[in-house]
Amino acid sequence: MAVRESTSFERVEDVIARIKPRRKIEGHSAVLVPFTPSGSIDFDEFAQHVRRTAEAGLGPAVNMDTGYVNLLTDEERRQILAVTREALGGEGSFIAGAFIEGKEGDPVSLYRKEIDQIRAFGGTPIIFQCSAMKGLSPAELVDLYRRVAKDNGPLFAFELGEMFAPFGMIWSEEVARGIMEIPEIAGFKHSSLDRMIEWSRLALRDRIRPEFKIFTGNDLAIDMVMYGSDYLLGLSTFAPELFALRDRFWEQGDGRFYPVNDVLQYLGEFAFRHPTPAYKHSAAQFLHLRGWISTDRAHPASPTRPESDKEILRLIVERVERILTAWGN
Repeated sequence: MAVRESTSFERVEDVIARIKPRRKIEGHSAVLVPFTPSGSIDFDEFAQHVRRTAEAGLGPAVNMDTGYVNLLTDEERRQILAVTREALGGEGSFIAGAFIEGKEGDPVSLYRKEIDQIRAFGGTPIIFQCSAMKGLSPAELVDLYRRVAKDNGPLFAFELGEMFAPFGMIWSEEVARGIMEIPEIAGFKHSSLDRMIEWSRLALRDRIRPEFKIFTGNDLAIDMVMYGSDYLLGLSTFAPELFALRDRFWEQGDGRFYPVNDVLQYLGEFAFRHPTPAYKHSAAQFLHLRGWISTDRAHPASPTRPESDKEILRLIVERVERILTAWGN
């Protein structure tokens, strides 16, 4: 469990004061990678989901945790980049993970090589953490990000809790501040699953660099967009068009934002229960029930959910489709 940081927004009235109504939300969705019955990546269905995400109005994010980035080979990650570029017609923008866990060598050089590859395919890099970072002091860690980013922007950083992956870590406020102050880094994804820490990140951002983006990765508190976070979520891969509808309602000041958010949050609470990484199988089950992918297989090395989950997911699919039918046009 992440250590809760102090924040000046722990009183109810202070939290309410942070709400930013009618704000245009910037939404990105970490795209699930589907698998064939034989257990290989279904690149055709992946391309369809990339296009579906972009057409809904969300920015696709690939080679993320939702896309099994830590379980893919270098060649598979490269193929994901190539398929994403082709799916978007070579014109759409997307975010892609720069991932070096398990590689030997200087982390700065390794990250910069990954960043170069992502840019070659038209993506904006987001720096995944790695185990080598855990042995660094706060000053050393910020310096590593600074050297990776130097004359190499714009890019994003990723603050990932260990409940998602063992190589992740939640930064101290000193590190978060230091990264915000690196001009080439335009924002970071925050995935502590702790809204108190995220509120403190937002307060810090507002004080020192208001234009800096904080993308919530809190699938258990997707209402963080009400308080000034944007998002890069795995949960949005379940229903990108419903997330886009929710976001439009918020910008328009439409109270239907709340029942739509409630349905999506119920789905998030169910799908992201322990063990958290099994949410990717929940996503495959959900998308299969929607008829969007042909199997509900997860990556062979990823944890799975019981077959009985489908009955609950089926009920949520029905609720999602009723909302889209009633309010989606």
